[in-house]
Amino acid sequence: MNRQIIPFQPPLAPVLPTIEGNVDYRLLREQLLRIDQQLQCSGLETQFIEADLHLWMTQNKTLTPKAQQNRQLHCRRALRCNIARTLLNEHFRDFAARLADSPLLQWFVGLGVVPCVVVPAKSTLQRYAVWWPEEQVRQVVYQLVQTAARQPEKLELQKPLDLNSYFLDTTCLAANIHYPVDWVLLRDATRTLMKALQLIRQQGLKHRMEAPEQFLSRMNRLCMEMNHASSKPKNRRSRKSVFRKIDQLVGTVRGHARRYRDLLDQRWQETDWTRPQAEQVLARIDRILELLPKARKQARERIISGRQVESKDKILSLYEHQTRVIVRHKAGAEVEFGNTLLLGETRQGVIIDWKLFEESAPADARLLLSSLDRIQTAFGQSPKAVGTDRGFDSQSNRAGLQQRRIYNALCPREPQQLKKRNGSWKFKRLQKRRGQIEPRVAILKSNFLGQPMRSKGFVHRNLSVTWAVLTHDLWVIARLPRAQAAHATRRAA
Repeated sequence: MNRQIIPFQPPLAPVLPTIEGNVDYRLLREQLLRIDQQLQCSGLETQFIEADLHLWMTQNKTLTPKAQQNRQLHCRRALRCNIARTLLNEHFRDFAARLADSPLLQWFVGLGVVPCVVVPAKSTLQRYAVWWPEEQVRQVVYQLVQTAARQPEKLELQKPLDLNSYFLDTTCLAANIHYPVDWVLLRDATRTLMKALQLIRQQGLKHRMEAPEQFLSRMNRLCMEMNHASSKPKNRRSRKSVFRKIDQLVGTVRGHARRYRDLLDQRWQETDWTRPQAEQVLARIDRILELLPKARKQARERIISGRQVESKDKILSLYEHQTRVIVRHKAGAEVEFGNTLLLGETRQGVIIDWKLFEESAPADARLLLSSLDRIQTAFGQSPKAVGTDRGFDSQSNRAGLQQRRIYNALCPREPQQLKKRNGSWKFKRLQKRRGQIEPRVAILKSNFLGQPMRSKGFVHRNLSVTWAVLTHDLWVIARLPRAQAAHATRRAA
């Protein structure tokens, strides 16, 4: 099946205004110009569109040239919208408003000006964010790194990307959940169920009960009492007394939600909703009703009985089921809630390997060799030196690096061994460079992902991480020294 890109007249790009006296705007403009040049000259954008067309054509039987051109246009626009939104660390609604107001972003995304500027809405940007699977975006990152390492002239780089030195570390990607998670789960369940009941009652389906707003107000008062109970004398008894009231209120809410759920399932034809729209509300109620008994039992165990709950059996959120308890013993964060993220970078700061773990991640020492295997598969070569902190040091890793003929710059666990290895200038230099991966992790999390991440569900969180890595690598490569001849030619033009 033909999957070649159909040539078509691109939309007339807006003329960028000349802005003087604003350094931040000038830096952003230069970054977007460099990223645009990387996407076009390296062929990444063309290869990305061709791969998307191949997948799209296999899923659609009847195709027309007009439909293919529209697919190409939206594919290119989705790629650039995702990169620009991640670079600016904006939410969908905020980025849609900024895109409508910025000629620079309109030029980068490729919005035409004739007869008017049509800006994607926030819902369109949200569809763009999940346009491709994670594996397809990952291949774009690998292609970008290979081009920078083997064909630097395409990216106008002064030197090729160095893949000989490799540094890696792990971090916790915090989930967007509430803390603490005992009685707060019951508050979240009440709010979700009552808001769903409000939607159903607005459609004319009603059952005998108080107004949902009354239940929400009552729950808010009990939550405030629960917060102040710890400061009262005999605070444990006070907490138990308030929690029993919360538990009783949640039981009443659960009964009303089950009745309204059955009412909507049987009489949805009387509403203005279609069946798929009604299914959305039913699924929202079913998801909470399924987890609510376990959440109530967990809260009773911890507050009433005073017993601990195993981490593997604990519910941390009613909405993010893949959230895990991560004990890292960090200053100010003894225990974190989220997913473990492994990151590996080169000497220039380009991320070449990453993995977000859905389940509880194994120890750091068990992640090194598998990361090297992924690098070997992606780039056809392994690094010549690896530097990590002492968490990755183990006898099996030292033997594995020796077998692969990779220089071992792992920080030893034993102080005597560390003192001995500090006599090597190469080890000291690699360990000094290894310390820079910690600010690299902070840059990726704070400037490209946001803390906490807004993406819901592990699949979407994993995809957001890959988009952040792609944008980060484009940003880093855009800041690398450029070839003088090509740079002078472009400035003269």
